Amino acid sequence: MIKFIPNSHSILASRLHFTQRTLKMARSALDEMSESGAFIRSPSTFRSFISRDPNSTFPAEPGRYHLYVSYACPWASRCLAYLKIKGLDKAIDFTSVKPIWERTKENDEHMGWVFPDTETEQPGAAPDHLNGAKTIRALYELASENYSGKYTVPVLWDKKLKTIVNNESEEIIRMLNTEFNEIAKNPSLDLYPSHLQTQINELNAWIYSGINNGVYKCGFAKKQGPYEEAAKQLYEALDKCEEILGKQRYICGDTLTEADVRLFVTLIRFDEVYAVHFKCNKKLLREYPNLFNYTKDLFQIPGMSSTVNMEHIKKHYYGSHPMINPYGIIPLGPNIDYLAPHDRDRFAS
Repeated sequence: MIKFIPNSHSILASRLHFTQRTLKMARSALDEMSESGAFIRSPSTFRSFISRDPNSTFPAEPGRYHLYVSYACPWASRCLAYLKIKGLDKAIDFTSVKPIWERTKENDEHMGWVFPDTETEQPGAAPDHLNGAKTIRALYELASENYSGKYTVPVLWDKKLKTIVNNESEEIIRMLNTEFNEIAKNPSLDLYPSHLQTQINELNAWIYSGINNGVYKCGFAKKQGPYEEAAKQLYEALDKCEEILGKQRYICGDTLTEADVRLFVTLIRFDEVYAVHFKCNKKLLREYPNLFNYTKDLFQIPGMSSTVNMEHIKKHYYGSHPMINPYGIIPLGPNIDYLAPHDRDRFAS
């Protein structure tokens, strides 16, 4: 008995170490907290580029690449928006996961993106017919045995080399904007034109910090101070956008750009999710006349509405963050009609 007790403790300690090590490797956005209680998003990992150069490692070939997304995720949705409005959805196919996070492995507690087992299990989601993966995590492990980051979407997958090309949405949309123009249905649509790039970059910087990531900094904050600071920055940025859009149709002027798509994916989720779930309720999107009509205007761009699956969006946020919404109850409203008339055509375009 004297020898058995320390051995048992040793075995227990070893198992605990293994569990902690596994859990440390299998992370999600819910783990990205500072000691002050603030949410800090870590950068993406796979950063290779597809090129129009046929001699590159990842040449822009039709049918070679696959995009894994979640309709719920704004970062993935902006990539899906590019597929649709650039007319690339026939050249690059895509698969969406189920909206609510589930266990990704039996031997640890990581919760993440999971594929349905059948086509009918969750409308809008589909099994991974390409690799037979059950989870997005499995795709990362297939691409890299030593991967230790988050298992995020979007994932731009190379069917030929069976690996992840890129998982950074900002870089994926830049590739989709230029590198596939020879096979795009709308090659003349340039969402990152050279004469506007400096302005777009400046807009992206404060819109990302204050709005795109700002809602997450509000929702995932664990202390009052970081939440209030994030909310202050969020509404300062929204007020700034409202002022800009009172003078012009789009955020950069009279031309649709990347900055609009990046802003849209947050705005379309604002009243349905962020106002309630992330405590961004100081002012609703519907209380901003210019921003609200602008969101309807973008939603009505051909192809854009197909990238918005509000059922997936609401199921994910209200069902995947138990520390915020422990019972997983999904609010019934507000069910906004974004196909309703808007006033943005009062500006030249």
